[in-house]
Formats: sequence, C-alpha cells, structure tokens
Amino acid sequence: MHLGCISLGEAQCDGCHRAIPYPERYLVVDEKDGVEVQEGEEGVKVRYCVDCCLKKGYASYKMEKGEEILTFFPR
Repeated sequence: MHLGCISLGEAQCDGCHRAIPYPERYLVVDEKDGVEVQEGEEGVKVRYCVDCCLKKGYASYKMEKGEEILTFFPR
C-alpha cells in the first residue's frame, strides 16, 4: 500500500529519522523486513520523506505537460 501524505509538521521519516516539516510530502508504505508487502499481507506502516522515497524507488520524477513532477505511483 502506498499512501501519499502532506506533513502537518509532526511526522518523522523512518528512513533518515529527520522531522518532515509542514507542508512537505511523504509516503506511508506497508513493509516487512524493509520490503514492501503485497495487498493482504501483514506489514508495518513506515513513513518516508521524499529523499528516502527516491532512494528506495518508491517515488520518481516524470515529465508532464513540459514540467517535471514528483509521483509516488510506480512506473
């Protein structure tokens, strides 16, 4: 499960452990042992900032209407 969120200033990244300031985007993912679980499997919900999402492959930049945008949707 991927759940894109906007921080209210109270979130902390579980990857790099930095505070995610308002209004930065972050992603909530169900993982087990550092790997995303499939729908219906048990996992732990973890929060990742944009930098950690890009490193883990959960986010990417794509060109849309001549502008580069960040997306949490898989390729």
